[in-house]
Amino acid sequence: MNPALAMRMYGADFLKIRKKRGTLLWALVLAMLPIVIFFAVNAVQHSSSPGSHGPAGGTQAFITGLRLLGGLFFGPLVAILIGVEAGTSDLSAGVFRDMVVTGRSRLALFASRVPAALTLAWAVILPAFALVLIGTFAFAANEATPSASLILNSLGFLLLAIGVLCAVAVGFSSLVGSKPAAIIALIAWQIIASPLISSIESLGSVRKVLLWQAISHFSPVDLTGGGRHGGPTILTLSGVTAVLVLLGWLLVFLGLGAWRTRTMDA
Repeated sequence: MNPALAMRMYGADFLKIRKKRGTLLWALVLAMLPIVIFFAVNAVQHSSSPGSHGPAGGTQAFITGLRLLGGLFFGPLVAILIGVEAGTSDLSAGVFRDMVVTGRSRLALFASRVPAALTLAWAVILPAFALVLIGTFAFAANEATPSASLILNSLGFLLLAIGVLCAVAVGFSSLVGSKPAAIIALIAWQIIASPLISSIESLGSVRKVLLWQAISHFSPVDLTGGGRHGGPTILTLSGVTAVLVLLGWLLVFLGLGAWRTRTMDA
């Protein structure tokens, strides 16, 4: 497949998932509305009772915003929604057979979904990160603000976390073939089950193979808020182990998704 054809296929896949207005709208709402509410509520509390509530911005607010986007909450939902939409769009629209009979490689059809999903997921999450930065500095008052290195490291982590989970969602949903089933399974595993399993000490080092643990390793801040109130446990992983776990999840689910796309009945 030549580069020009690859770019056309990528563009077509990107356009297909971008035109899914329901998915795109919910992704934007999940990414941006919690940030707006977080800063708005804190700003109102500070203005009404400065002695009890500190400024809404500053470094601690930035860290909380990063937790919302890259930790256990809304960022993963965005990645899952967009990844599953990309992985199942051809089947749900009933056009997979039409695309196959044109003679296009099935593997190429699958491969073009991944960069298209990543582009849209990052395009949604970057404005939300920009909102975090705006709130952090606009409402900082006399609070300390994050350094440039913390901001850049946080941005890199956020792109990595969203990108990896989105790619896994593309592969898993292509394997399952059902949009509702894939969304439910991924949310249940990544957002609910993985943090709970991480807190089961009797499982020992087995917990290190969790995707959530490997992603959390690269965060420049503690995503659990210090593990207060019985929160999930983040294990200590070496950089090599974390990279291998991420690559393992990507290779397994992208490989399974490619296999399913190649072998399914048109």
